[in-house]
Amino acid sequence: MRRFVSGHDFSRADKMPGNGRLQPLGLHSPEFLGTEANRNWLSSKRLMAIADQSAVAGDTRPLPATMLAAVYRGVNEVRVETVPVPSIGRGELLVRVHTCGVCGTDLKKIATGSHSAPRIFGHETSGVIATVGEGVRDFKPGDRVVVFHHVPCGECYYCRHKTFAQCQTYKKVGCTAGFEASGGGFAEYVRVMDWIVRQGTVRIPRGISFEQACFVEPVNTCMKGVEALRVEPGETVLVIGQGPIGIILSVLAKRKGATVITSDLYPERLKIGESFGLKLTMDASRTNVVDRVRELTEGRGADAVILAVGGSSLIRAAMDAARPGGRVLLFAQTQHGEAVVDPASICVDEKALIGSYSASVDLQEESVRFVMSGEMDLERLISHRFALPEGRQALDLAAHPQPSSMKIVIQPGSTWGADAWEGIAQ
Repeated sequence: MRRFVSGHDFSRADKMPGNGRLQPLGLHSPEFLGTEANRNWLSSKRLMAIADQSAVAGDTRPLPATMLAAVYRGVNEVRVETVPVPSIGRGELLVRVHTCGVCGTDLKKIATGSHSAPRIFGHETSGVIATVGEGVRDFKPGDRVVVFHHVPCGECYYCRHKTFAQCQTYKKVGCTAGFEASGGGFAEYVRVMDWIVRQGTVRIPRGISFEQACFVEPVNTCMKGVEALRVEPGETVLVIGQGPIGIILSVLAKRKGATVITSDLYPERLKIGESFGLKLTMDASRTNVVDRVRELTEGRGADAVILAVGGSSLIRAAMDAARPGGRVLLFAQTQHGEAVVDPASICVDEKALIGSYSASVDLQEESVRFVMSGEMDLERLISHRFALPEGRQALDLAAHPQPSSMKIVIQPGSTWGADAWEGIAQ
């Protein structure tokens, strides 16, 4: 089983991720400054310019007995509650959470009630190790880390066939803040179980923020999708949907040498995509995307199409936008149901319908390198930061995206102060 290589130096001497940042919302706009986490973030970034670089010192404060957590209690019901700090066993870690991204899969679980309650969701987690269990040698208190919540066994039928997300060990969640293990990032502390410590935990290099680091898992899933689509240099790829995941998918497809066309109903999101070099854009509220893609490809259609929005209503349009012999990737269709598909487009037109779900252990090192090198300034995708007591509002906004909203993060560490953000001594 491949594991993270924590000895690589992913930091850059020439650019801190905070410099020259273009935010989707103006930094001083009332909307941006409307949450405590955003106000603390802005203050932290002002101070960062004069802070000295060094590793985070070990936190010697005693562990509390209780903590805050956003607890899922049933369909569309999440409450911020006081719960016990999880205890850890041999080989495990307790991580003090700084930042956790809100993922669409968790939103769907909350909205549909597909999972039993109570649970504490959140799996795009970065933070600082608070304490280590007996036998842990590779990590120590004070280490800044990002953790995966799934790791496959590497030995079963599905692992041998590189279909890691279908491995029964992979389906077990290895991070919890209490109750049924469900990620636990929407809490002040999260317990990281032994197999995740061994194979799914990576240090955050000095100079890389918790916000940048929390994108490791979603970037891995996007890399997996682009690999499944087999994007080749010179191909034309249409990406439908320019939320944060759609933009990451678009950048990765362009990185493969493809000509990338993006579409979205919100011009504001297309503008953000343009700032990442995605210049071929279509406002889907004004343009027939299928017709326009064909115009740009001598009538053929795109070589590959990525559907980066949830629901099934656009599957038929995505298939229509692909050329004969082209490929369509379903990236956000994580709920079982029915969809309208023209079977002849698959049989006669030889179009391939492809799925990709969750992360790949084979891409762990590449995804870590991509994020920690700062090749893409992922922090710029964050539009709203919420302190943990505002967790309900964070989830509501993420479930009902607005033109101005992109990546939403919950930050239990929003009150830590300036020094913790990018590896500065506390």
